Amino acid sequence: MGPRRSWCTAGGRCSARQGIFIPEFLTKIGILNTPFWYTAGEQQYFTDTTTLFIIELILIGWAEGRRWADIIKPGSVNTDPIFPNNKLTGTDVGYPGGLWFDPLGWGSGSPEKIKELRTKEIKNGRLAMLAVMGAWFQAEYTGTGPIDNLFAHLADPGHATIFQAFSPK
Repeated sequence: MGPRRSWCTAGGRCSARQGIFIPEFLTKIGILNTPFWYTAGEQQYFTDTTTLFIIELILIGWAEGRRWADIIKPGSVNTDPIFPNNKLTGTDVGYPGGLWFDPLGWGSGSPEKIKELRTKEIKNGRLAMLAVMGAWFQAEYTGTGPIDNLFAHLADPGHATIFQAFSPK
């Protein structure tokens, strides 16, 4: 598997769709009270945005650096940097395995089954990235998120459509 496929796999796994859809849905039904994801950067946090950016840069940079090292030299990051006795063996690049990454054991079995599941993961990841792009377009053009648009459409299917969103007012 080449670097492009490995990056695409990780992009599909880390797609922001869960961070968009789940909090918005839970807010809509009254379980949570979260800000709209599109304007979440405008919220006041425990520190200023520059400090948050530097913290994210360090933490995500470390994780991405380890992932890149594994792509360049497969197996080079199989040893836990904090607990050296924890080692992963026989893993492919982008598929770490183990209890935390494969709790249902889907990564074991026949090579044909594994190849099929990995192909499905790539396809679903690409679809998820398109879903995030769709959520962004909805937020940009309608001012509301995908869950609000879904509820509006279910309440009035004849008028709350994509065609109404783009029609002149």
